[in-house]
Amino acid sequence: MAALGWFTRRRRPATERSVLAGEASAEAARKSSAETPSSQPAAEPEFPVVGDEQAAAFFDLDNTVMQGAALFHFGRGLYKRHFFRKRELARFAWQQTWFRMAGVEDPAHMEDVRSSALSIVKGHRVSELMSIGEEIYDEYMADRIWPGTRALAQAHLDAGQRVWLVTAAPVETATIIARRLGLTGALGTVAESVGGIYTGKLVGEPLHGPAKAEAVRALASAEGLDLARCAAYSDSSNDIPMLSIVGHPYAVNPDGGLRKHARENGWRLRDYRTGRKAAKIGIPAAAGVGAVAGGTAAAVALHRRRR
Repeated sequence: MAALGWFTRRRRPATERSVLAGEASAEAARKSSAETPSSQPAAEPEFPVVGDEQAAAFFDLDNTVMQGAALFHFGRGLYKRHFFRKRELARFAWQQTWFRMAGVEDPAHMEDVRSSALSIVKGHRVSELMSIGEEIYDEYMADRIWPGTRALAQAHLDAGQRVWLVTAAPVETATIIARRLGLTGALGTVAESVGGIYTGKLVGEPLHGPAKAEAVRALASAEGLDLARCAAYSDSSNDIPMLSIVGHPYAVNPDGGLRKHARENGWRLRDYRTGRKAAKIGIPAAAGVGAVAGGTAAAVALHRRRR
């Protein structure tokens, strides 16, 4: 018994020390887990926010969603259907090449393009141009959609948010593209029509620069959107007014002016062009100058074969 008593007395302190060690370890673990969130950098919030019905996304079209300008591609399609002559095609070809090489939207240049387009469609029915526009999308536009930008738009759609195109292109053309991409809708330049026939004039002014910002504000008000929770995407410094009114501005394939502004203001950048030259002057490397001219040359060759 004495031996047993001795053994018991020796075990009790050891057991007490074990309990104390266990309690101390548990307390330390509890404190550590409580301190971990504050000691670690906060994770970036998920964006776009799933189920946020007051958020939406607004995408510029030319050089943001689509390589080149939609209006130029539309012009090529109209030429193929004999809406105008080869001399006018050459003018469209030059305008498209200039736009792709410059990588910027010069207002005076774009106004000249729009005037040319309005003169071409004058006297034609709106329904006729809409039907032709569907065909032109498949022929010249579908394979010029930037996959990266398309994925951004889809992310908003998957989150349950609405997505609009906002472009200086004709609203009919923009609506066709938005529908084919599964987007909510489009804001675009409105050409005047009377009795369903184009007059060759615009309603108001082209949806360009500050006009885009005003259109987005008006739509947001009508749709009950909170612009601070919305996103906007563009390649052009001309769209800084639109990008500045949303809480999540993105510079996509940006021109020099927008890239500089985005960096100065901490805006996010996305560039889906590849190659040093593409990043510098805005030409998609997969296309190149030769490919830009190639489509036009093919259209000219088609016209010659028909003569």
